[in-house]
Parts: sequence; structure tokens; C-alpha cells
Amino acid sequence: MKFRLNRNDKKQQETLTPWENYQRKAAAQRKQAKAPKWVHQAKRIGDKLPRLKHQRNRKLVRRLTILLTSFTVVILAMAYLISPLSHFKTVTVTGADVLSAQRVQRAVQVRPGDSIFKLWGHTKQFERQAPRRNSRLKQATIHFQRPNRATVHVTEYVTAGYVMKQNRYYEVLENGIVSEQSVTQPKSGTPVYGNFKNTKRLHQMILQYAKLDSEIKRSISEIHDAPNKDNPNRVHLFMNDGNEVYASIPTFAQKMAYYPGIAAKMKQKGVVNLEVGAYSYPFTK
Repeated sequence: MKFRLNRNDKKQQETLTPWENYQRKAAAQRKQAKAPKWVHQAKRIGDKLPRLKHQRNRKLVRRLTILLTSFTVVILAMAYLISPLSHFKTVTVTGADVLSAQRVQRAVQVRPGDSIFKLWGHTKQFERQAPRRNSRLKQATIHFQRPNRATVHVTEYVTAGYVMKQNRYYEVLENGIVSEQSVTQPKSGTPVYGNFKNTKRLHQMILQYAKLDSEIKRSISEIHDAPNKDNPNRVHLFMNDGNEVYASIPTFAQKMAYYPGIAAKMKQKGVVNLEVGAYSYPFTK
């Protein structure tokens, strides 16, 4: 450690011997070492004060930055939630034949003006629930298109015919469900089911009908339940070409595939029996 000497000390030092100079310096060091600790601590703290002040300023700036950023994000999020961009502008329906776009939108619970956040993460759930809300829906697929558009593609159950009750015709779908709405006249190209007093048998018959080719479906005019002692599952069909068919419900779809070939070989109108085997005979017989 070095010490500065005033002019008088320098003069005295010149007259002192080396040993006396050494003794004087040692005494000065001992005097400084005996100084109170708070003097040294105060000196060290004084050296650190500028650095601590700088660190406090940096922390304050950082906290203010985080606060302002969070506030800005909240404001932007609130602005987005109330803006038109956060709500569906259009909900397009494709694949529907009988159902209107409005009925499909009600079934899938997604309409123009709805918040897009109701669909995020829940698309599969909305798709599964749609057929439960409308029995004609076989399947619904929802596609979200940014920023605020959606497309709903649906597959409908085809009409399998009509059931007549009190002179009114009620539509029957290929899933076996009978519509609650009735019409005065059935649409052409689908059969009318008659004499089916057992709902289970009617459902089985409809499911068999659904398996037929479109051409054979259009050729059937009426399907009547006609069980007898020999065959409790017998049904009696009236065809649009004037022929009649007897068949069995469990094998109906399989056996009816032979009908076009059999009818083409018939020389006159008659009966085609598909209960056991497959053969035909004219009405005169």
C-alpha cells in the first residue's frame, strides 16, 4: 500500500534513516488497520451504490415492459372477440338433397354469426351429435376455413318408401325411421309399405330394401307383409311392370337381384316366387 507524503514529511524522510522510515510506514499501516469496520463497509457500499441503482432501473424498465405488453395483448384480444372476424361470416352446406341449409345448420349447431371459438376443439363432438338432432342426417363433416368461414358436408339417408296411416303417407328412411311429417301423395320411385303391424318386421324389411340396386328399387310399387303358416317372413310385392313377387324378408335383397333376369324371360305377366329357389308362372295358372 502506497502513502503520499507532504513536503515536510519528505524533508524529514530525507533526514531519517531507512530503518526509521520503515518504522513510520508500519505505524501508519497499523493505524489504518485499527479503523472501525463501518468505515470500510461504508466505502464498499459507496462503491456499489451506482451499480445497485442501475440494476433497479433495469428491473423497473423490465416490469413496465411486461405490464404494457400484457395490457396490449388483453386490449387486442378484447377487440378481436367483439369484431366480426371472431364470428362465422358464412356456413356453407354441401351434399344435402332434401334438407335445407338452415335445417343442417340447426342440426350441427353452427350458424352464421356464431362465435368461432365454440367450434375450436369440439368439431368431432358437433359432428357426432348432428345425426341425433335430425334423423335424416347419416353423417356430417365440418371444415373450418380461416378466418371466419365454415363448410358442412352432409350425407343423407335415402327415402326407402312410405307407410300409409289414416289415408296419409309417412316417409320412411333407409335407417328404418318413420318420419313424423306426412304427405297426401308419395313420391314416385319409392314403394308403399302395407299391413306391417310389427314395427320390428317393418324395420327389417326396410334395411333389406336399402341393399337393393337403384334400378330394382324404382321397379317396386308396393311391399305388403303377407306371412302364412309355411313362411312367417313372407312379403308380397307389386311391381311397376305389372308382375307380383313373393319373397322372404331375411333373403329379400339377395333373391331380388335375380328379378330383372327372370322378368325379362317371362312371356306374360305373372308371379315370381323367390321364397325357396326362384321361379315364375303366369297369372292364368
